[in-house]
Amino acid sequence: MPAADAWDRLWNPHRMAYLKGENKPTHTGEGDDCPFCRAPGMDDADSLVIARGEHVYAVLNLYPYNTGHLMVCPFRHVADFTDLSALEVSELGEFTARAMTTLRSVSGAQGFNIGINQGSIAGAGIAGHLHQHIVPRWGGDTNFMPVVSGTKTMPQLLVETRKLLAASW
Repeated sequence: MPAADAWDRLWNPHRMAYLKGENKPTHTGEGDDCPFCRAPGMDDADSLVIARGEHVYAVLNLYPYNTGHLMVCPFRHVADFTDLSALEVSELGEFTARAMTTLRSVSGAQGFNIGINQGSIAGAGIAGHLHQHIVPRWGGDTNFMPVVSGTKTMPQLLVETRKLLAASW
């Protein structure tokens, strides 16, 4: 039976966990409450880690804007970009370039949104542990779905995306 307003619905119930803030850290401290501190201690496939360096690692975003949306995080629990060491800044830049190259190779990404939301007031969901977003973009990837229905369609499961990116990295 159609909805009362005659709109079709594409249900995305797994997004509700994100919208409700479920499993979101309750403080900005280092340790088990911080997913970016916890991820490197887990198996790469379980934590969605794509690659590890000496000072930073690349990990898929659990709530991606687009397929292949990943983040580069320092291993060290640090909140502010200005507190990174020169080696951390350098490797963060190298991982960003490598992520772009990998995403172009694997998915044909045509552009990127790259950025850091520095602090909770700037939109950082986990402000206590710095992380840089790398969001691949394609012509036409913003269509009526997010505009009209507030729903983003994802054509690939995170585990499959992780396998492809890790293999190509």
